[in-house]
Amino acid sequence: MSEHEKWQWQEPGEAWKGAGLYHITLTIPSRESLLGMLIIPDDDPTQAFVERTILGDVLVDNLVNLYLYHPDIQVLHFCLMPDHLHAIWYVKRTMPKGIMSSIRGFWQAAKQLGRAYSYLSSSLSLNAIQANTQEAKTRFREIADSLRQQLGDDAYYRLPPVFTEMPFVRPMGHRDQLPTTIHYIDMNPQRLATKKLMPGFFRVQEGIEIAGRTYSGIGNLKLLMYDRYMPVHVRSTMIDEAMHGDNKRLRDYMNGCVLAARQGAVMVSPFISDKEKEVMVVLLAEEHPIIYIADNGFRDYYKPSDGLFDAVAEGRVLILSPWEYDAHKRNVTRSECVAMNRMAEEICTIASSFSLNGIQDKNQED
Repeated sequence: MSEHEKWQWQEPGEAWKGAGLYHITLTIPSRESLLGMLIIPDDDPTQAFVERTILGDVLVDNLVNLYLYHPDIQVLHFCLMPDHLHAIWYVKRTMPKGIMSSIRGFWQAAKQLGRAYSYLSSSLSLNAIQANTQEAKTRFREIADSLRQQLGDDAYYRLPPVFTEMPFVRPMGHRDQLPTTIHYIDMNPQRLATKKLMPGFFRVQEGIEIAGRTYSGIGNLKLLMYDRYMPVHVRSTMIDEAMHGDNKRLRDYMNGCVLAARQGAVMVSPFISDKEKEVMVVLLAEEHPIIYIADNGFRDYYKPSDGLFDAVAEGRVLILSPWEYDAHKRNVTRSECVAMNRMAEEICTIASSFSLNGIQDKNQED
């Protein structure tokens, strides 16, 4: 098989039958920590890891043994969290029924384990196998495999399956997404530990009113009470000039943004264009405070991206959005770009006179 045939990267929206990489996330919708316990040695998030429960351990066994039932699928990487499981699947060749058939099979096996866990919990028999040993796992599997026959269909299907929602599947359209996704998965324990140790900055704050607009926010609200603000908005004319050989105005503007931050200004922007993102990278690297305007709201259990996460935890970033969260949103529109740049300018004009207006400042709680 040629390298080209081996890596036929799938794009979202296609039939999902060819070779490719897929990021799979299986979640316990109740968000109960049934799969493991987060351990944070010496309160150091970088050392955090998840100690598996027996349910988490047998679920991982199902995952790593997936090739026995689906030889065309290889599990490249995974991370078990207390309430969810991340995995990267590599589909080696075209699958006549598509990957969703395999996803459903994995989900059905997970629900079988979930029903066994529910049965043992309700019958007070869980303590007998709670110790996560090979003998306990074998006994748990025996119970899971025979439970339906033992109870009958009606009683069996009345047991809570724990994993009530089908796994979320995201095709990884480009090869360079693999190391990025692996890093994201591996950082999950550290991110969760950081949120547990400093929960205030990661709570969604509602009802933040600025210049007649109402925002939701994540991060340090006190960044709205500084003395000086400056928007970051690289104009298209600067880009055009640079593309035609004259980059002085663009270079001076970008340097000016960094110099203003070094002199104490809070930089405010949606950081949309590539050049604006370059400015943001420098601001974060030099640990300057920024206010970031986001084009989507905050879902439950929202976590900022890698580049922003540590800065949020340290109180150097406030992320604001005037929109409700839209799970189907993919791309920012031009009208949204214009609106967000206008918001940044409004914030720069009035933020220093901002008052919390009765909003409970939870940043320092817990």
